[in-house]
Amino acid sequence: MPPLPTIAITVGEPAGIGPEIAIKSAWQLRASIRSVLIGDSAFLSQTANEIDPAIRLSALTPQAVRNSGLPHFPNDCLTVIDCPLAELVQPGKLDARNGRAVLETLDIAIEGAQARWFDAIVTAPLQKSTINDAGFPFTGHTEYLAEKTAAPQVVMMLASGGDDPHPLRVALATTHLPLKDVPAAITFDGLLNTMTIIADDLRNRFGIAHPRILVTGLNPHAGEGGYLGREEIDVITPALQAAQGKGIDARGPFPADTLFQPKYLEEADCVLAMYHDQGLPVLKHASFGHGVNITLGLPIIRTSVDHGTALDLAMQGIGHADCGSMIEAIKTAALMATASKKVP
Repeated sequence: MPPLPTIAITVGEPAGIGPEIAIKSAWQLRASIRSVLIGDSAFLSQTANEIDPAIRLSALTPQAVRNSGLPHFPNDCLTVIDCPLAELVQPGKLDARNGRAVLETLDIAIEGAQARWFDAIVTAPLQKSTINDAGFPFTGHTEYLAEKTAAPQVVMMLASGGDDPHPLRVALATTHLPLKDVPAAITFDGLLNTMTIIADDLRNRFGIAHPRILVTGLNPHAGEGGYLGREEIDVITPALQAAQGKGIDARGPFPADTLFQPKYLEEADCVLAMYHDQGLPVLKHASFGHGVNITLGLPIIRTSVDHGTALDLAMQGIGHADCGSMIEAIKTAALMATASKKVP
């Protein structure tokens, strides 16, 4: 039997639901996936005991792993790489003094993935303000991972979770921009690189031999022949033709208001939308709470949940958070890791 995939899970903002959903999910999947939690071991032990006294944790220091690697604990015990917090956690209440430790969990995960301690990393939600208030400029997981791994361009893709044999996947040409800035951000080179990254990762990390990408237009009715905008004519279509010239099966541009129908999606492995609120409302309507956020274009595998820190739920205590998206993020990371090992 092949070894279980080893997945690092950063537990995110300690005052949010990240620690709870990370522990619950890792414990539930322990027979098939070897999860390694990265966070404050004492706090995680306390949280685990509140969830279920049967959950056992075994803590290691980062230096111990650097020196000797990860030991093979039995699957009735979860491994934790200890990253101590500066202050005690009050559920639902942010504390900037813990911002450095939250960022350190990411640094350890990245180091471990690059050193092959882990096959992939999964990130629980964090609060950007906590890290910035601690004095560390931080715009988000995706940007931080790209910088730390020297990835020239990354692509945000969300996918529906569950056991659907043909999941909905939506990638974005632009991410968190004001609408007024989107047209200028859609460029020939950017779109061509984005389609190349999507095709490469679907092939190499999802095991899809011949990925099919459907591309939306930017404007209503995909510009309607230039009467409602020329981005489709001047930028999107030339980029599509260049992608096709590289052997990428990319088609479009299609009107976004009619593309998300089963008869079209059956012909696609991924939809590339031009901006955040063009593609993600459909994806989240279909699978919110069970969706997976995937960063394409990194030299390591990273997935995450489709929601935030939910401080209001954390304040209510253990038992109110839904760990469905975290379970799917871990399972997706493991599947991607397995598919990647099959690539020649």
